[in-house]
Amino acid sequence: MVFFGYMVFSIVLGLLADRYGRWKILLLSFLWAAYFSLLTSFAPSYIWFVFLRAMVGGGVSGHAQGLIIKTEFLPTKYRGYLLPLSQVFWLAGSLLIIGLASVMNPTIGWRWLIRIASIPGILLILVFKKGFLLCLQFIPESARFNVSTGNTGAALATLQRIARMNRAAVPEGQLREPAKERRGRFKDLIHPKYLRTTLQIWIIWLGIAFAYYGVILASAELLERDLVCGSAAPPLQDSSDDSEESHSPCYCHMFGPAAYQTMIISTAGEIALNPVNILSINLLGRRLSLCITMGCTALFFLLLNICTSSAGMVGFLFMLRALVSANFNTIYIYTAEVYPTTMRALGMGTSGALCRVGAMVAPFISQVLMSASFLGALCLFSSVCIICAISAVTLPIETKGRALQQVK
Repeated sequence: MVFFGYMVFSIVLGLLADRYGRWKILLLSFLWAAYFSLLTSFAPSYIWFVFLRAMVGGGVSGHAQGLIIKTEFLPTKYRGYLLPLSQVFWLAGSLLIIGLASVMNPTIGWRWLIRIASIPGILLILVFKKGFLLCLQFIPESARFNVSTGNTGAALATLQRIARMNRAAVPEGQLREPAKERRGRFKDLIHPKYLRTTLQIWIIWLGIAFAYYGVILASAELLERDLVCGSAAPPLQDSSDDSEESHSPCYCHMFGPAAYQTMIISTAGEIALNPVNILSINLLGRRLSLCITMGCTALFFLLLNICTSSAGMVGFLFMLRALVSANFNTIYIYTAEVYPTTMRALGMGTSGALCRVGAMVAPFISQVLMSASFLGALCLFSSVCIICAISAVTLPIETKGRALQQVK
């Protein structure tokens, strides 16, 4: 349901961002996600919990506008280096929440975990006026967007600020407004010029999310069931617990310190290949780099079936998290670069929606099919990655060294 909320609102917020601006949607999404996240901690029932988490997913879907703003400000030669560095902050948040969960879940419970995690957003809400002014000062609206709407005055003011900060002069000349055209139209995504690119991007996004969340959920399944050589059977339950819940196939076991430690190690894998991924993106190009990492992801999914030790399993999970993270890095950059300004946010929004379809399917494979056929689940994940690798290498446009397009 979190992914369902993300899927629905990703399209809506992408459409609004192309029409009304990236910055407004970015700020709205942060306030929205923080508000509903806090409400989740007070959910009186499971139904309310699920509904509120879906609304959180809807708010988080707008965070992609931050990447759009960065893409539209960065010079061509630096985009391939600086955009992937955002992954460092994603990793920091992931490690922080695992660390908090390991301390708070066994002691004061998940409700307080959510409340603590909501503090940054709550502070922004409490000081909304001051926060609004700070964001307006340090995160200006995209100059490219302002030019595309004919607001050349605002775009020029932003460029003059940038020039002052860098102690440089604004180049002589005038900003020219492009030909008037509607922005954020779905039919532009399936225009003959972009149809093949759009369809292949959608396939890749769906497959990458399927693999990414499949790895995360499979990690939890492997940790809980201890699927290592010689101990493939689920751990025995305490015989003193004869409740109906304990005999349910959906019975959950609390993670211990070792499990949280393994999750931290595998999550740290998301940054392990970041320097290599950056070099690959800039030297080999976006298409070939994505093809290679998707192919390696397929291979490591199959390696999970090898009879190994716990350390070996952690190593495989470490590499898988590194590879699936590299896949996301590359496709985010490619999608932001391949579409023109007038449809960039919508292109990212629809891709994010298809991405969440893959994310919604992943739990059924990682936690249901894997219980019935471990090898079958791994083969399915691997096959999807191979399809994505083929789709990546055959994309019709390479965006390495390509200037951002302003209009279709």
